[in-house]
Amino acid sequence: MNQVARRIGKTFALVLPVVLVLSGTLAVTRVPWATSASEAQVLTASHDKPDVVPSSKEPQEVLRTRLLDELQHKSAGVVLTDLQAEMAHRPSLAKYCTSIARSLGRAAVAKYGPVRAQSFSRPVCDTSFATGVASVF
Repeated sequence: MNQVARRIGKTFALVLPVVLVLSGTLAVTRVPWATSASEAQVLTASHDKPDVVPSSKEPQEVLRTRLLDELQHKSAGVVLTDLQAEMAHRPSLAKYCTSIARSLGRAAVAKYGPVRAQSFSRPVCDTSFATGVASVF
């Protein structure tokens, strides 16, 4: 009986890490930002946003301004959700996500105070929102 339990334990010890690594790898390949370049261009080109006014500003600055204005009227949770959605729709702006989220964190501290602003933190753009909140301390 003891020998059977050891054999089962050894089998699990060898098989379980392999299964976990494979399932994690498959999960990462299924995320929205893992699209090919041509699919990303199709998504970006087909996305129509009537509320964005054409401007001579850079697209990331237009987005930052829009989200900061939105933060004045809505909760930080709603604004962070909009930031996540915008990054999914416009992957070309992903490199600016951390600085935008950091700016939102600083603005949230100004609106809510540091403790309440920290409660809105979530892993948006590598937790840059939380970094922006902490940078005010």
